[in-house]
Amino acid sequence: MIKKVSLKNILSISTIFLVLLSYSNLSYSNPAFPNFTDVVEKNIPSVVIVHAKKRMSTSSGNMPDMRNMPDEFKPFLDKFFSDQQPNDNQKRQPPSFGSGFILSSDGYIMTNNHVISNSDEIKITLSDQTELNAVLVGTDPRSDLALLKVEATNLPVVSIGTSENLKVGEWVLAIGSPFGFDHTVTAGIVSGKKRNLPNESYVPYIQTDVAINPGNSGGPLFNLNGDVVGVNAQIYTRSGGFMGVSFAIPAETLTNVYNQLKNDGKVKRGWLGVFIQEVDQDLAKSFGLEKPKGAVIAKILDNSPAQKADFKQGDVILMYNGKDVMRSKDLPLLVGSTSVNSTVKVKLLRNKRIIEKYVLIEELPGDDTIAQMKEKKVEETMISGITVSNISENTKKTLNLYGGVKVDKVSDEQLNNSKIQINDIVTHINNEPVYNAIDFDKKVKSLKNNSLANLLVYRNTNPVYLAIKILND
Repeated sequence: MIKKVSLKNILSISTIFLVLLSYSNLSYSNPAFPNFTDVVEKNIPSVVIVHAKKRMSTSSGNMPDMRNMPDEFKPFLDKFFSDQQPNDNQKRQPPSFGSGFILSSDGYIMTNNHVISNSDEIKITLSDQTELNAVLVGTDPRSDLALLKVEATNLPVVSIGTSENLKVGEWVLAIGSPFGFDHTVTAGIVSGKKRNLPNESYVPYIQTDVAINPGNSGGPLFNLNGDVVGVNAQIYTRSGGFMGVSFAIPAETLTNVYNQLKNDGKVKRGWLGVFIQEVDQDLAKSFGLEKPKGAVIAKILDNSPAQKADFKQGDVILMYNGKDVMRSKDLPLLVGSTSVNSTVKVKLLRNKRIIEKYVLIEELPGDDTIAQMKEKKVEETMISGITVSNISENTKKTLNLYGGVKVDKVSDEQLNNSKIQINDIVTHINNEPVYNAIDFDKKVKSLKNNSLANLLVYRNTNPVYLAIKILND
């Protein structure tokens, strides 16, 4: 059966088709993706390749460590090194390469510290393939930045912006030399800000999904205005390649480190001299806080600025130099960026009362023990009702304690309510010292049933604050 269709219907269908087609063309004429060409053309001349060489002996003990190398690369490297067959007296110069960018027309260049560390020779390749020798002005391992200098004039330079105005979801792009492919451009968005990475207390990293691979390290991260907002430094990976998570050092850190390295050859950071930990929900309740915030002091180093200013174990740092300390990770960034020999006001919570202290900030020492001082992440294990015994004189001497008790056993009932571990050494309850088992028993019994108490314990010689629920009969 043939169904008749009127001209009116045909015109209606045609009209709908034209409207849809027009809408499609309209959408196509307004693409969702930005045009990066202006930013790229403007800045490529300011981005360089960094070549670093270190002389190595040919003994097997100096063969490259390939334990963390992706499996697919190992056969090629094995073949490369076995084919060299050097004599015993020969030296190898396996190259390391990365990226960098020009900060001044007279030749100051920034890159990552890990790109040039332990190098004997550094060369720079400009975008026009000119190769220049570079000297190391200074490095800052804590921020993973290094400043180089080449003898040149009238070099094209980048414009340094700010990361403070970056918004999550904003477009950014990177220029670098991944796997040696010079001046490669990749783009993505800002995925997060002020990321605190393991063993990296002094850099509030920018997280992006920009494709970053070996060779991109030290290269610039640009916003759509063409300003450098970060320095590409790290990726999160399980395979050795890019997995969608990369990290950049923010422009504010770059500017601070650049100025200090250029003027002084080294970077100075403020130092408070405390070990800190996060305030969780249970600790917040035991301290009288409405919600978790701040950084609780677990230990104060001898002769440190904090000790001189009469800070105490158990104090919760709520504000530093006029800025709120919302998380414990905020404090190292604030202290580290403080000018040495400046006095700052610190707001503390002590015994559920707000107090203020003024502290003279000193320079973070170069001593390995202090230099490696980082925010502690406390291992928490659910525990329960506690049986304790007096600690030995040897334990007191080892931990420099006047008293305390050792946790010998925990009950099933307390296991569901509290956090502690067998062999923990309890030294304080609610910031009151515990001298022995009798004293511990007395103090616990004096507390209200089902209330929360905070304990200062030593676990493997490290001080840790824990909150427990009191379950008195």
